[in-house]
Amino acid sequence: MIRTLVLAAAVLAPLTMAAHAQGPGRPPLVETPTLSRTHEGLPPIEERVPDEPLVVDLSAKGREEGVHGGDLDTLIGRAKDVRLVNVWGYARLVGYDEDFALRPDILRAVDEEEGRAFTLHLRRGHRWSDGEPFTAEAFRYWFEDVLTNAELTPTPDTFMLVNGRLPTFEVIDDVTVRFTWHAPNPRFLPTLAQARPPFIARPAHYLKRFNPKYGDADEIARLVTEARVRSWAPLHNLRDEMYDATNPALPSLQPWVPSEQSNDRRAVMVRNPYFHRLTTSGHQLPYIDRVVMQVVDGSLIATKVQAGETDLQARGLVFADLPVLKRGEAQRGYSVRLWPEANAAAMAIYPNLTVADPQLRALFRDRRFREALSLGVDRELLNRVLYYGLGKPSANLVLEASPLFEGEGAPEPPAYDPERANALLDEVGLTERNGAGIRLLPDGRPLELVVETAGEEAIQIDALELIKDTWAEIGVGLFPRPSQRDVLRNRAFSGELAVSVWYGYDNGLPSADMPPDERIPLSEMFLAGPAWGAHAASGGAAGEAPDYPPAKTLMTLYDGWLTSASREARAQAWRDIVRLHADEVLTIGTVEGVVQPVVVSAGLKNVPQEAIYGWDPGAQFGLYRPDEFYFADGG
Repeated sequence: MIRTLVLAAAVLAPLTMAAHAQGPGRPPLVETPTLSRTHEGLPPIEERVPDEPLVVDLSAKGREEGVHGGDLDTLIGRAKDVRLVNVWGYARLVGYDEDFALRPDILRAVDEEEGRAFTLHLRRGHRWSDGEPFTAEAFRYWFEDVLTNAELTPTPDTFMLVNGRLPTFEVIDDVTVRFTWHAPNPRFLPTLAQARPPFIARPAHYLKRFNPKYGDADEIARLVTEARVRSWAPLHNLRDEMYDATNPALPSLQPWVPSEQSNDRRAVMVRNPYFHRLTTSGHQLPYIDRVVMQVVDGSLIATKVQAGETDLQARGLVFADLPVLKRGEAQRGYSVRLWPEANAAAMAIYPNLTVADPQLRALFRDRRFREALSLGVDRELLNRVLYYGLGKPSANLVLEASPLFEGEGAPEPPAYDPERANALLDEVGLTERNGAGIRLLPDGRPLELVVETAGEEAIQIDALELIKDTWAEIGVGLFPRPSQRDVLRNRAFSGELAVSVWYGYDNGLPSADMPPDERIPLSEMFLAGPAWGAHAASGGAAGEAPDYPPAKTLMTLYDGWLTSASREARAQAWRDIVRLHADEVLTIGTVEGVVQPVVVSAGLKNVPQEAIYGWDPGAQFGLYRPDEFYFADGG
């Protein structure tokens, strides 16, 4: 059975409908009047946009035709966050629409056969940001000269492997390529749509200069010396950074690209004059000329936003900043919009079932103990005190807006019940207590759990202080320990980490076709069992093979999802995974539906009033196509 991605869904999103309805033609084209702000000496628009562009019907999306011009100012807390321009720009081979359905974007169409063969159709006349043609050669170079070159890619990305095997790759013609696996690969298309995609098409015309198979050996040797690297491979990798947005010479397909005007404290991204999206009125997107990203101390972002120093801001803002942000609305002419987060929970507690301490490991693997800890969390209190009652209790599973949500039959987080929690802990055998009322482990140690956090949000520490009080009522001591992300990961990997607090699962809005990787022990960031994850990630070279029945079942269910050729089978595998997480209380959720403050300047238009703020799916602003945002006065 062949499924064409352009037409497959029962309901087509307006963006896809508009693109498809135009066919190979283009509407009458209108030159961008502010193009000279960012470029000079370019060919006319007729020679810059594809023969088969993606034509966006803004009115069908409830948006307005805009005007070109202006700089969008935003703040970032670290220099490396300039890469967010490639997240927010969200130009992908295929991407999610606002209903979280996959649609062609950079690609004109995708034909899928039996879930294992994917034929990718490019847009004729599409060009890289430097004006060079974007053709099948971009995919061929990546597959034959990057992915399968051990010097550049020692280990291929897992989304390209099925049972450890890569696909066959074919160039059909200049605008058509095909990947064919021996068995279904349901991870392929969703991975291309991620906030951080794998970039399976590379600008070969630029990168060949750094590859001895194509480039001049003396020139490559000189460049290796200049870059102070050991050989051509790290030089090539240094120049081939499609995500980081720090190399102005690297051609791109995103709406804004790095410029030479950037420095360590201020990144200036300029429009891509060859971008593939048009409006029905013939205007090339993006509307905004430049995105200017100012690097500031992260602790000052809320204050600077209140002072009116940004046009669009969510990064660096947290729920606790709301009072400060609301005070600045009237004077500074911005609005604060409250977008619910797409996380399955604002934060969750993760007992490490592979912790090195043998007594804690045995205790954590007793489901009754995990249930007791969950019953000892007063979620209503957390919601009321920390989130002004705007959220709701969460079990860190899936949100109601997910197509996988089971309605009335969906698992619910338990109500606060210290009496039941105490009974379960007695049943486990933790009946002895010290003078402070803390239960004792079999070896006589007090049951005092150090709960580690990366320290990225102060509200997590506040939440732990509240949980500390309610856990004390059931005889469990809690000691919050702020740490750093890298330190927390290393301690998880080594088995020293006993309990951690982290965000809930990023994707609280999964569909059957989205990989359930977060909820499976596939990497050391599976905080409920980092050693199991390390074992999977290393191919068995590190960590521990899953030896706990629920973990084994998760791996079996994941294998079922991977090998399913039908959406129905994948949906059932997903539901079984979610149900197992609920039944086994593998994580302890807190509150869901917490809002992300999004500050929008008064003159910035087409930014949704109501939206979801998430990473995958969502790409933060990317799902809502910032190339369609514009300034009412042209900036």
